[in-house]
Amino acid sequence: QVHLVESGGGLVQAGDSLRLSCTAPGRTFSYFGMGWFRQPPGKEREFVAAITWIGDSLPYADSVEGRFTISRNNAKNTLYLQMTSLKPEDTAIYYCAASTSRWAGTRSNDYDYWGQGTQVTVSS
Repeated sequence: QVHLVESGGGLVQAGDSLRLSCTAPGRTFSYFGMGWFRQPPGKEREFVAAITWIGDSLPYADSVEGRFTISRNNAKNTLYLQMTSLKPEDTAIYYCAASTSRWAGTRSNDYDYWGQGTQVTVSS
């Protein structure tokens, strides 16, 4: 079992930046593929970004390409999502996910463990 904890969400204005973090207290996730998903209000959960166990990112969701960057620090057991030029449509609950596949994926079904989520709200 892997317990994931997200942090870094909050209320920001359009154009601002935020960095989300995800850790796994007491457990290393160095060999897991990792991803970020989000669920906007009233919508289905959607893929945002993913990264392999060796730090290669998969193609980003079109809606965040060029604005968001996923990264990981295996020594610190931490996953990050740097978000810049935030837009109101980025408002969502953001979830960290871990996959037993080292190569991650872009589908929810590719992931085995999920965090509780952190709220990001972008005001116009």
